[in-house]
Amino acid sequence: MSDTTFDTIIVGAGTAGSLLANRLSAERSQRVLLLEAGRKDDYHWIHVPVGYLYCIGNPRTDWLYQTEPDAGLNGRRLRYPRGKTLGGCSSINGMIYMRGQARDYDGWAEQVGDEAWRWENVLQAFRRHEDHWRLDQPGQADEAFARLHGNRRTGSSGEWRVERQRLRWDILDAFAQAAQQAGIPATDDFNGGDNEGVGYFEVNQKNGWRWNTAKAFLRPTCYGRPNFELWTHAQATRLLLARQEDGSLRCTGVQVWTGSEMVTAHATREVILSAGAINSPQLLQLSGIGPGALLKRHGIEVLHELRGVGANLQDHLQIRAVYKVQGAPTLNQLASTLYGKARIGLEYALRRTGPMSMAPSQLGAFTRSSADRPHPNIQFHVQPLSLDAFGEPLHRFPAFTASVCNLNPSSRGSVTIRSPRFEDAPAIAPNYLSTDEDRQVAADSLRVVRRIAAQPALARYQPEEYKPGPQYQSDEELARLAGDIATTIFHPVGTARMGRDGDPMAVLDAQMRVRGVAGLRVVDASAMPTITSGNTNSPTLMMAEMAAQWIRQGAKAAAPAA
Repeated sequence: MSDTTFDTIIVGAGTAGSLLANRLSAERSQRVLLLEAGRKDDYHWIHVPVGYLYCIGNPRTDWLYQTEPDAGLNGRRLRYPRGKTLGGCSSINGMIYMRGQARDYDGWAEQVGDEAWRWENVLQAFRRHEDHWRLDQPGQADEAFARLHGNRRTGSSGEWRVERQRLRWDILDAFAQAAQQAGIPATDDFNGGDNEGVGYFEVNQKNGWRWNTAKAFLRPTCYGRPNFELWTHAQATRLLLARQEDGSLRCTGVQVWTGSEMVTAHATREVILSAGAINSPQLLQLSGIGPGALLKRHGIEVLHELRGVGANLQDHLQIRAVYKVQGAPTLNQLASTLYGKARIGLEYALRRTGPMSMAPSQLGAFTRSSADRPHPNIQFHVQPLSLDAFGEPLHRFPAFTASVCNLNPSSRGSVTIRSPRFEDAPAIAPNYLSTDEDRQVAADSLRVVRRIAAQPALARYQPEEYKPGPQYQSDEELARLAGDIATTIFHPVGTARMGRDGDPMAVLDAQMRVRGVAGLRVVDASAMPTITSGNTNSPTLMMAEMAAQWIRQGAKAAAPAA
């Protein structure tokens, strides 16, 4: 930390921040500082796929957030994991590679007023960093697949590895067949723009190891660049804002707590917040940017009022339906004995396969919650296991879990500071199931689970509904039971959203620049106007790819002529 002046400072070495650091430091004339509040990703459980069980709820790798008591969840609080290590949430998440639907991005283009966000345009950003298993050998991908995912023969090979899962389960194969019998088509690619169908998820792994963004974008590329600097154990506590001669604001740097001292880092060009949908709005609010009434209540000077900072929180709420089965091996039995655990460990040690290579969810399905829905609006994450809640022991009986979530919730929550102290976690209030529409989708989605479970393909396993329970049938009962058993699927977005000029709740413009503050962007899931229809990690990478292109173009335009 001997030199504290840089061209660009990136706050957060997670999903977006790692890619941004890679792309921006590629220009050797630009000095880039990447800040990470957590430690290096040298904890072994980060890299073993099943290690998420030991990373979530662990202060070494998780911010340990909790939600406020939620009326939609019948007063319950939820654990709200966020990655606190190099790679951020990509170091502790479910590793599922999912772009979302084309309609998501076409909707963004309409909401923010910029055609750059349309599907056909963002597709190029996805392709720029994707390294797909089907492209490993020439000729493996057909023309349609190559159009969507690139073609190695053209020299296009990115850093973000996508692989097939390295296991199969009979009960999951039977669920997939039952889903097809219930009218959901089979698919081998969820990422073509319309993700309707059932199939095994593809994952961000490499040879049976988790592939996080620190491996993909920082190591070894950035570490060898003399113009790149990484500070770990470095928590941004406040943005430095300067009033210009014309009265406008400019962000000039960041105040950083190292654990022993406060250091000021200066940025001559730009500060980029990539701290995530919880920490980015918190840092803006602590710095005097946000809803005026909130800031005044905590004694913070209102330097720039932006009502939308911390508003518009969206998340995917998963309803965990559990079915007991007969005659099918599940992880509940396999992991219940010392012999079973030893067998699992040996298989992974020898072949990098088996349950230790598992993503938290293996089989996926996208469909409609009811016939009147114009597009797939619910997603299944299906697992050959069951438990009462995340972190609790597996059940003693064989079972599978069919978690189902509303892809496009209409409920909106908030993230707000509790005090002017950066050490205090913000208040996270998702407001799940707070609209009639979301409660109806919850009830309907549980009926879809029941319809699949009743198909012939599952009959030989005699599925018996354990949760929520077949005695609950009405919309009101099912919505209330959803509140009892539902949990977050860890996809918070939207708390510093993009929007059109004149939108009073738009924190950012279409290029993710903070409105009214020069030299400041938010490039992470906070910027999403609406949540994507699926897992949100890879869409966040795409947004960073888009931002990097705009930032580099801006730097070239501002450079003095030779």
